[in-house]
Amino acid sequence: MADTSQTANLTGVQRAAIVLLSLGEQQAAEVLKHMGAKEVQKLGVAMTSVGGVSRDAVLSVFDDFVDVLEQPGGLGPGADEYVRAVLVQALGEDRASSLIDRILLGRNTSGLDTLKWMEPRAVADLVRNEHPQIIAIVLSHLDPDQAAETLKCLGERVRPDVLLRIATLDGIPPHALNELNDVMTRQFAGAQNIKSSTIGGVKVAANILNFMDGGQDEAILGDIHRLDETLSVQLRDLMFVFDNLAEIDDRAMQTVLRDVPTDRLAIALRGADGKVRDKITSNMSQRAAEMLLEDIEVRGPVRLAEVEAAQKEILTIVRRMAETGAIQLTAKAEAFV
Repeated sequence: MADTSQTANLTGVQRAAIVLLSLGEQQAAEVLKHMGAKEVQKLGVAMTSVGGVSRDAVLSVFDDFVDVLEQPGGLGPGADEYVRAVLVQALGEDRASSLIDRILLGRNTSGLDTLKWMEPRAVADLVRNEHPQIIAIVLSHLDPDQAAETLKCLGERVRPDVLLRIATLDGIPPHALNELNDVMTRQFAGAQNIKSSTIGGVKVAANILNFMDGGQDEAILGDIHRLDETLSVQLRDLMFVFDNLAEIDDRAMQTVLRDVPTDRLAIALRGADGKVRDKITSNMSQRAAEMLLEDIEVRGPVRLAEVEAAQKEILTIVRRMAETGAIQLTAKAEAFV
């Protein structure tokens, strides 16, 4: 009978990590391909923290999945290289590189970095009673999509103030950032020393706005315009909007189109600038372009909110591809991402 003493307190993620570590690299990579980025990151951290698991413990975990474990073998320490190889095979070198750094260098994350693992609503609940300047620093430390989702969970009145403060952040003293990190660390019973103090700025604020839902970004920009007209212009200039798709090169557009559902594309192009429509159709086969244009023509009335939502979905795909290196943008288009 398998020994369960080592596995009694394992979480589900840790058990999944043991299973993946017991597979070959190619098989583990195939499993990870079907997961989202945050799931891959959580599993990656777990895979680096379950070293020294005995063969009996592995058998105990596998008893939950199969009746018989055909391939024995304990898991020794030093799984870093295995994790690195699996992630590269699953995601590609460019997409995996930043994720690997976050996993292998930040496995003991605490303080502000811990927030990156939390759901946006949970982050919002944690900071909603803080001063807007504190909220701005926290959101600046998150990835743009997570920061945008967190901002959506905050009150409408506080959003413009927070975004304005993010845009006007020009770094903060290391001791101040460490004090904030200490507060967050006590929340999660950990300890970490933050060295970097370069956060915030107009580009960070613009990237957060890029991930806001249609209408919310314009409402926030309108409020900021009334407070600081020059800043609102800077933010708008740095935002990557649907019309900016006309600026990306043909190779990048072809890569993007492979990931965009045709039905969402047809909705997004309703009322779009002619240059964007021409850029997209010129990078499709003649038959595909004809079918797309026909779909646009015969489709009934579509609500503006639905058009904006479809455009946001496509822009999210473009931004993620640019961030992971899947596509290279021209210098003009890159200024917006």
